[in-house]
Amino acid sequence: MKLKKQVTVCGAAIFCVAVFSLYLMLDRVQHDPTRHQNGGNFPRSQISVLQNRIEQLEQLLEENHEIISHIKDSVLELTANVEGPPALLPYYMANGSWVVPPEPRPSFFSISPQDCQFALGVRGQKPELQMLTVSEELPFDNVDGGVWKQGFDISYSPHDWDTEDLQVFVVPHSHNDPGWLKTFDKYYTEQTQHILNNMVSKLQEDPRRRFIWAEVSFFAKWWDNINAQKRAAVRRLVGNGQLEIATGGWVMPDEANSHYFALIDQLIEGHQWLEKNLGATPRSGWAVDPFGYSPTMPYLLRRANLTSMLIQRVHYAIKKHFAATHSLEFMWRQTWDSDSSTDIFCHMMPFYSYDVPHTCGPDPKICCQFDFKRLPGGRINCPWKVPPRAITETNVAERAGLLLDQYRKKSRLFRSNVLLVPLGDDFRYDKPQEWDAQFFNYQRLFDFLNSKPDLHVQAQFGTLSDYFDALYKRTGVEPGAQPPGFPVLSGDFFSYADREDHYWTGYYTSRPFYKSLDRVLEAHLRGAEILYSLAVAHARRSGLASQYPLSNFALLTEARRTLGLFQHHDAITGTAKEAVVVDYGIRLLRSLVNLKQVIINAAHYLVLGDKKSYHFDPEAPFLQMDDTRLNHDALPERTVIQLDSSPRYVVLFNPLEQERLSVVSLLVSSPRVRVLTEEGQPLAVQVSAHWSSATDMVPDVYQVSVPVRLPALGLGVLQLQLGLDGPRTLPSSVRIYLHGRQLSVSRHEAFPLRVIDSGTSDFALSNRYMQVWFSGLTGLLKSIRRVDEEQEQRVDMEFLIYGTRSSKDKSGAYLFLPDGEAKPYIPKDPPVLRITEGPFFSEVVAYYEHVHQVVRLYNLPGVEGLSLDVSSLVDIRDYVNKELALRIHTDIDSQGTFFTDLNGFQVQPRRYLKKLPLQANFYPMPVMACLQDAQSRLTLHAAQALGVSSLHDAGGDLGPATNAGRQPGPGPRAQGQQENLQPFPSPVGTANPGQGAMFRGLIFHSSRSGHREVQDGPSTSYPSLLSHLTSMYLNTPVLALPVAKRQPPGPALCSFRPLASSLPCDFHLLNLRTLQAEDDSLPSAETALLLHRKGFDCGLEAKNLGFNCTTSQGKVALGSLFRGLDVVFLQPTSLTLLYPLASPSNSTDIYLEPMEIATFRLRLG
Repeated sequence: MKLKKQVTVCGAAIFCVAVFSLYLMLDRVQHDPTRHQNGGNFPRSQISVLQNRIEQLEQLLEENHEIISHIKDSVLELTANVEGPPALLPYYMANGSWVVPPEPRPSFFSISPQDCQFALGVRGQKPELQMLTVSEELPFDNVDGGVWKQGFDISYSPHDWDTEDLQVFVVPHSHNDPGWLKTFDKYYTEQTQHILNNMVSKLQEDPRRRFIWAEVSFFAKWWDNINAQKRAAVRRLVGNGQLEIATGGWVMPDEANSHYFALIDQLIEGHQWLEKNLGATPRSGWAVDPFGYSPTMPYLLRRANLTSMLIQRVHYAIKKHFAATHSLEFMWRQTWDSDSSTDIFCHMMPFYSYDVPHTCGPDPKICCQFDFKRLPGGRINCPWKVPPRAITETNVAERAGLLLDQYRKKSRLFRSNVLLVPLGDDFRYDKPQEWDAQFFNYQRLFDFLNSKPDLHVQAQFGTLSDYFDALYKRTGVEPGAQPPGFPVLSGDFFSYADREDHYWTGYYTSRPFYKSLDRVLEAHLRGAEILYSLAVAHARRSGLASQYPLSNFALLTEARRTLGLFQHHDAITGTAKEAVVVDYGIRLLRSLVNLKQVIINAAHYLVLGDKKSYHFDPEAPFLQMDDTRLNHDALPERTVIQLDSSPRYVVLFNPLEQERLSVVSLLVSSPRVRVLTEEGQPLAVQVSAHWSSATDMVPDVYQVSVPVRLPALGLGVLQLQLGLDGPRTLPSSVRIYLHGRQLSVSRHEAFPLRVIDSGTSDFALSNRYMQVWFSGLTGLLKSIRRVDEEQEQRVDMEFLIYGTRSSKDKSGAYLFLPDGEAKPYIPKDPPVLRITEGPFFSEVVAYYEHVHQVVRLYNLPGVEGLSLDVSSLVDIRDYVNKELALRIHTDIDSQGTFFTDLNGFQVQPRRYLKKLPLQANFYPMPVMACLQDAQSRLTLHAAQALGVSSLHDAGGDLGPATNAGRQPGPGPRAQGQQENLQPFPSPVGTANPGQGAMFRGLIFHSSRSGHREVQDGPSTSYPSLLSHLTSMYLNTPVLALPVAKRQPPGPALCSFRPLASSLPCDFHLLNLRTLQAEDDSLPSAETALLLHRKGFDCGLEAKNLGFNCTTSQGKVALGSLFRGLDVVFLQPTSLTLLYPLASPSNSTDIYLEPMEIATFRLRLG
């Protein structure tokens, strides 16, 4: 029988924990060093003949590719319209393994040769500043620099400005954290609303005053509480340039743990709000407080049409080096960019902090005297014991001279004679007295300085864009263009240290439970956006919009804003106080429940055969949720489907833009269960016990697992009935290793079960692609062998414990300060192992005192069969100041190089630097990390943000440091943290061995000489298409929504196939986001379509991968993409839809370069 539906449920989902997919590419590199050395010996005539032949060959390849694509489309069309033969049932081999016969339908793997050129391609001119090279060359010696402790003495001549005046812009700002020491609402009530109210009145008192604001989340809440008169005043202040909204995101996001979907979404939410309410379009980025910086953010800002940006929290040694080389301002360019189209002008603040003592110049003792909030009699003073003095006619000359000296010294660190001086700090300007103290005193200083032509200085209040505009004008370039002589930089600014060996690498793993919940919410938001947009478009086309709950749009808006809020750099980071974390958790859970409602309502409408029978009843939803959480810090409990004499239906939602074949696991009330397709054809299923512990089955709850093929972005329907179907209802068999422990074991007549009191010999699980070996003693992974290779690949896992220092500062929510190398985790008792084997999946569960690890192997063709799911549930509440890590030993000769992703968007090479302390060598791992040598690549894919390092040169050692049972310790922002005490998901992975062979040819440009890739190969790496798909499967699991029990006959249900064909497999439909109507709570007729074309590496052999995949050289015909809907309006726009990039066109064919994200304003009808 042709399997028509499919769903993925990660092995991790049983415990709702962090899961990663680790795939191992064992690639034969066809490599001949001589080819690269003899290139110069050909006569020119032969070269031109050779070039012509290559061009002819390329043309033939292209035509051949098009012919194959046409044949493939024709065959797909035929197979789509013909019911397949009856199901081929799994059968049991004499050696004890299950065999699932191959599907009768063929799989296509058709990659255009041109699409393989990107990962190999020669980029443009190398940037002068490559951050990996900078880190390798810097001594990181931390020499005492005098008054500028982390810098050096700055000298100048008073005549340096004789030819061109120094132009100073003092930029008043107030950094408002949407949650940190207080909750978002408490900050708003006690401080933020007063700051903004004062801003309106105080800016209007003098047109020379300026102010910048960044966090739209606070601004929107305040806007809802002010009257029309005040709103009009705000619009005037924005219009005349006194008030600037910088960046304009919902928050100032963390850049280490955040996923690019969420970064874009909070930027769109902020920009759309600003356009609708203020008519404002942000021009400059302002990120003074994130703890390190990713190049993803400048890319997104540039695509949103911002031209300039500012950063602050960069390693003190890098700041010093950039200051010494006049490189604090640079064009930040993406590593793949060959034509500077991603360049954005970036200003790096030179000193320790963004507060007033560290912004006027190098000497904080002097700068603090010009923070007039600290005038004697106030609540705060200067730690350097010299207070500020109010500016009077008698002291203005002396005070202005002192300040000008600092301005001049600071300006010597930059290439232009335009100087930026921020004036603010956390939650500043909340009282009118502070506005008066700062603005009156500075205006007196400015008036004095500006009245003395011989000083050659012009000083004034300014906004961030005032500064950048003046700089562009002085350097004679258009806004956003590269000023002459300014350097180009590529790379990132992780990991951050603010002083000594205080590396902020602890926050990569702090409060991992909420890092996991963040990803769950993100996947639900994307799924809800897409289904809602499709349901509304279909309902409007059918004239049934009045029947549909359009008001669900308000739930979508709230969820967008919740996800956006949680990207804040004290939220997803895990660095807020406990009460604030609880507040975030409650918001995340509320939005998650709301999104499940949106999905249920949309799926209900779309899955009905007769849409006219649709009736929305909020009191009696048509579908149930797939799982529930009792509270914000509880693990999810999956819905149990009660079986009885009448059939039960389950609707399955595949949020991927690719058709997928996956195993769907459902909980049911009886092991006597039959599963049928929507047409009533029986399916083979695997039935297993549901366990509450290592040895206890849950009574009356069973797991039924069925392979299903689901349409892209579509809905499938399964039917469940009570009753046995002998050849198709296949029980799992179980072995339990007690290792001498005296435990009673549950039994059930439906499942063969063997208890082994003691046994230490290694054992294996296998599927069609690989054999996976485990230690009989520990139950942990040891090695993987691909079926087509004799050689085993070592993938040896162990758990480790990091302690923290006994003296001085300890590890906390921000810092990772270990007491040396990690030590092996030694449990009190040996683990109990439970091995389950069956036709569609087999798994090993190892129960330790503090961690339960599940390793699951799916017996399926395609993506799921090529990967190994590893998930862990961790509970270290009885550990104090300790962290648990998972280490993976391999035979890969990585030579100290490893790769980590940035925001799930791009991959960055890393080097283990022995000159730096251990904690400095950990990096963010939001989605993946990999090791490779000339033969093999091993990749871990994560379902939540983690930290990772490779601490040994030979034989890669990938160990994500996970969560800590950290006690409060001094945090860098004067904040000790209590770690969340719920059971945590820990990192662990999904091992994809063997995807051996996706394409023929080189694994990577950089592997041709073994390991010189960092020096003279490309400065980035690309995952394969299989790797991209593995990550998508993991991060967008299928939702299984049971139809609520009703009396028959119910309405007929049929699968929903929204796309006429799958997108090319290097395209990701990032979002289909309905836009707001004039009424905030209702949808407009337009949606934002966001597409991302992924860069990928073809250097891998391809063999029987078992899934369909084609690429199209970046071309997509949007007009024919949506089945049953017409694209009646299509306009390319900037990333956040504020700027049209072209007029609306009749043509709906689009083209995207690799790595690019494109946004379209779309109307479906």
